[in-house]
Amino acid sequence: MAGGYATRLWPITKTRAKPLLPLGSKKIIDFVYEKIIDFEIPIIVSTNKRFEEDFREWAKGKKVEVIAENTRNEEEKLGAVRALAEIAKDLKEDLLVIAGDNVFAFSIYEFHKKFEKLKKPLVALYDVGDLELAKRYGVAELEGERVVKFYEKPEKPPSTLIGIGLYMLPKKSVEVLLEYVENTKRSDNLGDFISYLCQKEEVYGYPFNGNWYDVGNPDSYLEAFKTYTDHYVDRSAEIEKSVKVIEPVVIGKGTKITGRSIVGPYTFVGSGCKIESSDVSESIVFENTTLSKVKLWRSIVDDKCEIRNIQLVGSIIGGNAKIQGG
Repeated sequence: MAGGYATRLWPITKTRAKPLLPLGSKKIIDFVYEKIIDFEIPIIVSTNKRFEEDFREWAKGKKVEVIAENTRNEEEKLGAVRALAEIAKDLKEDLLVIAGDNVFAFSIYEFHKKFEKLKKPLVALYDVGDLELAKRYGVAELEGERVVKFYEKPEKPPSTLIGIGLYMLPKKSVEVLLEYVENTKRSDNLGDFISYLCQKEEVYGYPFNGNWYDVGNPDSYLEAFKTYTDHYVDRSAEIEKSVKVIEPVVIGKGTKITGRSIVGPYTFVGSGCKIESSDVSESIVFENTTLSKVKLWRSIVDDKCEIRNIQLVGSIIGGNAKIQGG
């Protein structure tokens, strides 16, 4: 499921889909793809018209079908449930459903194995360990392994076990999905559908342990980046001897780093950038951006920016911005 417009990450997601944001030298959706490719099942990416071509470019050479809903902005979007129903109505098999921005370290092999044993709807759960934090998510109420109720962003969570956008649905549950879409206006949150499904049939939960990130805001994106980044410097990048590179960093094609710059750790610098006498750490800098005498920490800078003589901490800079410090 990759049809959202990620408004909480604007402006960087105005021109790029959240699942296609970099995590090290890979993209977020690469981590999802790598989890399921070994199952040798048909893979469908559900997106929208605005980002359709970007996903088709990503899908080249992969065993993936891209389907795009006919929307181009937040106001038009079908929502995750309706988009899933549009795909599921033509399928006659069980469904593995994963949010395209889902970043987790654990294998889903045992999850799939549990589903094959039960042949009942199965919901992946994660213990956030804090009731206040649980209020931001869909929360499960369990009796044994069974999910008896599922609450979307509840004021008083019954537990700290949240849904993490990973489900397995037997083919007979697709009929319930289509019924739900026909009879309700709530079409955005899959959690609302799971709540409805709990009233119709037995739904089970499967708690996971390990790293999981909700890449819904800049802070969580940067934290996920720190966990999953690798070290990669493109051969065409030009880095002067005076520059200090602290691993891990990702430095793209044709980028030039000069002067007494310090780059890293946990830093992404896209292709075609120019960095001169700047200190850049725990930050993401997109393509064709120029930084000159800049100190950048825990910040995200979109493409084609020019930033000079300034310190930026915890900042998000939109594309084509020009910032000149004193």
